[in-house]
Amino acid sequence: MNNKIMSKTFLWMFIGLFITFITGFGVASNEVMLFNVFKSVNYFILIIVELGVVIFLSARIHRMSKTMAQICFLLYSFLSGLTFSSIFVAYEITSILYIFLIAAFLFLIFGLIGYFTNIDLTKLGSFLMMGLLAVVICLLINIFIGSETFDLALSMITLLIFIGFTAYDVQKIKFLAHSNINENNLAIIGALNLYLDYINIFLELLRLFGNSKE
Repeated sequence: MNNKIMSKTFLWMFIGLFITFITGFGVASNEVMLFNVFKSVNYFILIIVELGVVIFLSARIHRMSKTMAQICFLLYSFLSGLTFSSIFVAYEITSILYIFLIAAFLFLIFGLIGYFTNIDLTKLGSFLMMGLLAVVICLLINIFIGSETFDLALSMITLLIFIGFTAYDVQKIKFLAHSNINENNLAIIGALNLYLDYINIFLELLRLFGNSKE
């Protein structure tokens, strides 16, 4: 049962990442689409809808049909791709691919740790959430301070937080496989969590080591 659910989870995660990257690359390749996505009003609406979909999916996953859960996940992946298009404008494609592979390697290592460790990582989740909240507060403060050094430090901390979340979420999915949750819906919500972990690892690595376009 564990292997079956984990396989479904990672399959949906990869589908989500594929949709996001293809959408982002496609939008970045079209100036008109890029302009429309990042027009102030459109971008604000897009962010609100994106947050709404992920909150709706997370809150209603246990009462959703399999089809509705899958549609919500695919929709979120597509919407993320629209906002994700900015990285293809800001960074060299070779740098994006290079960082993508590094992020995949880190994700794999800590995913395996989460799956095979005998240490209960349940309490780790609370510390990671508190750390993430602290980072968000610090990011808001740094908007007014404008310190590049502080921003760099926050990126490194955020990277460590989502690396930790990767191990935590993989173990959580493994444990939930023995619960009464529908396995298809569990795979979707698991895929969403791991998708978010990977995307954040990737973005922080890109921010730290990516080569920006001139």
